[in-house]
This record gives sequence, structure tokens and C-alpha cells, in this order.
Amino acid sequence: MCSIMGLTDRSTDRGTLREVFDRTISRGPDMSRVMEAGNGILCFHRLSIMGLHEEGMQPFTLDGDVLVCNGEIYGFRALKEQLSDRYTFISDSDCEVLLPLYHEYGTRMFPMLGSEFALILYDHKRDTFLAARDPIGIRPLYYGYLASGAIAFASEPKNLVGLCAQIRPFPPGHYYLDGEFHSYIDLTGVREYLPDDADSAARGIRERLIRSVETRLDADAPLGFLLSGGLDSSLVCAISAKLLGRKIRTFAIGMEQDAIDLKYAKQVADFIGAEHTEVFMTPEEVIAALPDVVKLLGTWDITTIRASMGMYLCCKAIHETTDVRVLMTGEISDELFGYKYTDYAPDPESFQAESKKRIDELHMYDVLRADRCISVNSLEARVPFGDTEFVQYVMQLDPRIKMNTYHMGKYLLRHAFEEDHILPESILWRQKAAFSDAVGHSMVDDLKAYAEERYTDAEYEERRKKYSYCTPFTKESLLYRELFEEYYPGQAEMIKDYWMPNKAWEGCDVNDPSARVLANYGESGS
Repeated sequence: MCSIMGLTDRSTDRGTLREVFDRTISRGPDMSRVMEAGNGILCFHRLSIMGLHEEGMQPFTLDGDVLVCNGEIYGFRALKEQLSDRYTFISDSDCEVLLPLYHEYGTRMFPMLGSEFALILYDHKRDTFLAARDPIGIRPLYYGYLASGAIAFASEPKNLVGLCAQIRPFPPGHYYLDGEFHSYIDLTGVREYLPDDADSAARGIRERLIRSVETRLDADAPLGFLLSGGLDSSLVCAISAKLLGRKIRTFAIGMEQDAIDLKYAKQVADFIGAEHTEVFMTPEEVIAALPDVVKLLGTWDITTIRASMGMYLCCKAIHETTDVRVLMTGEISDELFGYKYTDYAPDPESFQAESKKRIDELHMYDVLRADRCISVNSLEARVPFGDTEFVQYVMQLDPRIKMNTYHMGKYLLRHAFEEDHILPESILWRQKAAFSDAVGHSMVDDLKAYAEERYTDAEYEERRKKYSYCTPFTKESLLYRELFEEYYPGQAEMIKDYWMPNKAWEGCDVNDPSARVLANYGESGS
């Protein structure tokens, strides 16, 4: 995980530039560099993951072109081999392959780069800047315009606060060139479904997920695994342990009194023979961390903030007590295979449309959460379920076989690994509990109670009216919005809406994003 920034002119004072860029130095604490490129500037904070020596430091240059990238190019070894007769490589960095690729393919290279990258490139011959972001937005990138009219790009919005009047997320699956954004891939648009039935779909899911996990195990820095005890992270851990053939290091977090998932995480860790660490958090730690969490996230969304509390504190403990630098996570499975609320989808078309909407918007919610909670602790996230090929395949499956008609959510994913016996049956077929609930029901209750204490009913009604965009609708949401505005004044439109169940569906018109409020939650949280 690194931090990048690019300005297409030099109007910004260098002292100011350094101050705003250093707001994300935790993303790349190993080394920093600022370089002039054409009439602009490129900046880089490095976290060394692939190619740990100084030769892998960015910006990279080639024949006058200059590039910075926050990403992992998982197929870089094969790409380097293909290009080695025409280019000389001086490092083991995966990102060194990008400028040679650009020289060979131009903007046609972007679909070749895979699932996790954000880059800014100065093209010397055209005397212009170009930027691009991966198809889901796993790696962050934001943009805004300076007072001079020049465009500025940065890994996080906090880099642009005070420089740009309006900050926006760079659209995933696009590149920017000559003042316009261009789509280079349509990850979620499906014109025709595959003919696969449930059994063949399960085989396709299994094959692609194993391949995705295997490519993400390639790291020169120490590797760890976030393990909630739920299906998604448990599968990632179990597959990894089998592929590596050795103990992996797993980490789980929960409230001291009622952490649902700690016991399940331990069951998984014991079953796969992992070196397992449990982290406990208290109500006092949760409340004390809240302002920092809102600041590091750059969101006011209830779901994202709740789910970030445990993840942030867990990653903080990993950073402070271990040498782990890379963390594998289980994000993006829910959006592909369904939540508790998608059990209420009225028909297959609605299920597919909801999945498309969630994947398209994910960079503002769960993907944002994972990136910020991990990167602020100088760690790198890797997301196997976000693999481009895997996502495209699952999106192309007929939604009739993805819907929960099996009395078991995510049936296809469970069925895919049914015969591998890499997890206990009780875990493979366990009902899902939402992460923000699974770390302990009391955590969400503590946050809500804290918000209730902050405002009288009259204060709440008066203060919520200040926000015409996505008006807060509970005291908890007002608390988060006011904290957000303190750090990102006037930037609420960076987030599209509250991440909530689809209120248009029967059974989903609820006023809290927790799956606990749904009638079908049942045994999920036990």
C-alpha cells in the first residue's frame, strides 16, 4: 500500500504540497519522493511489498515519461518476461512494468493490469497527464480542481482538503486523459448469462477463487490474514493454508463480553492449524477511536463506520505488535453472492440489478473501509474476491441460481468447496452475521447509546436540518455527519447515499442498516 499524488501544474506552494501529501504518509512510511514532471508534479510515499530494495522506489521514468502507482500487478512476472527483450528492468517491483507496457500498448494496457491499481502518468511526447483506476476501485484515487484550473489526483480525499473546492472519487474502471474520463472495462454489465447450472457454476467459482488467492500470496513482505469466522474470510484462510503448506498467521477481533465470531474464528484457525491471535476491544476504546475512524475513512455512512471500528483496532494491534505488512481479506463476496436482505429480492432480475449497483458503488463503502483501516496502519490489503476474472464470472451467472432458493445464503460459494473439506462443516454451512454485529452486538448498541447522549430530541431535529444532502435520520447518523464535516467540510457528496437494504423491497423498509433488524436474521448472530 502506497500513497500517490499528482498535480498538473506547479502553482501549489511546495510547503503546502508537502503538508497535504504527508497527511497519508502512513500509507507509505518507508520512503518518500516528489518529482517534477512536465509542468506538473508527481509525489510518492512507499510501503515496500514487492522489490524491497531502493531500486523499486517510484516515480519510475522511461524516455521522459514519469509514473507513480499504488497497486499490485499480479501478473507482472510474465509481463516482464514478454518485454525483457526490449526493456531493461532494474528492480523486483511489480509496478516497474507499467511504463514499458504503456510504451507498447498505450491506454489499451489498462485491462491488462488486473484488479488492484491506481496510477498517475506523465506522457512526455504528448506533454499531458493521464490517470487510471482498477475496475472495482480497490485502490483509492480521488480528484479535484485547483484554483488555477489544473486537476489534482491523490490517493485519499484528505490530501485534497484545502486545495480543491470539490473532491470526488475517481470512477473505477476508467482512465482520465485530455480532460475526459474514459471507461476501459464494464465489469458488471451482462448482456447474456452463462448456461452453467449450480454444479458447473460451483466448479467455476472454486477454480477461479483458488487461482485468485494463489496469485495474491506472492509477497516479499510478511503476510497475515484477517479471520472473522464467517464464510468469506474463512475460505480465504483455508485455501491459503492449503496452497502454502505451512502455518499462516490469522487475526480476529471482538468485544470482551459478546463477540459472536471470535469462537468461530478460533474453530477455523484450529482446524487449519493457523498461528492465531485474538484482539479484544472495550466500549471505551470504541468511543475514543470514533473521531479518528471517521477522519481516516472520509465517510459519514453508518454501515461503513460501524464495520470499521473493529477492523481499524485489529489492524492497529497487528501494526503495533507484529512484522506483518500484507493482509488478505474477505471483502466483496457479499455483493456477488448476496446479503441477508437480498433474500427478499422479488425476482432474479432485481437480484442482479442490486448486485450490479453494489459492485459499482463498492469503492465508496466496504472497499473504502478495508483500504483505510488497513493502510492507516501501514499495511497492504489484498482482496481475492475482487479479482477481475472472478467478479466477471460470478456476475455472468444466471441470477436464478444465485438467489437464495436453497434456504442457505451464498449457497453456490459453499457448494463450491463442499467436497474439499478445508473447513469444518459447521463453518461452511453457518448462517452469516454482519461484521459490525459479529464483533459484538454491544458495540453497535454502545455507539447508538453514545449518540443518544449527545443530543436532546430538539437538538437532533434542529441540527439535522443543516444537511440537505443525505439528511441524517437518526442521532447516530447525525453524530457521524458532524464528525465528517469537521474533517471534510462541504465534501459530503463524495459518498452517494447511506448503505442500506433496498427499501423498495417488501421486508427491507428499515431504518437501521444492521441485518439484525430484518425478520430473516434468525440464528445468524448466534
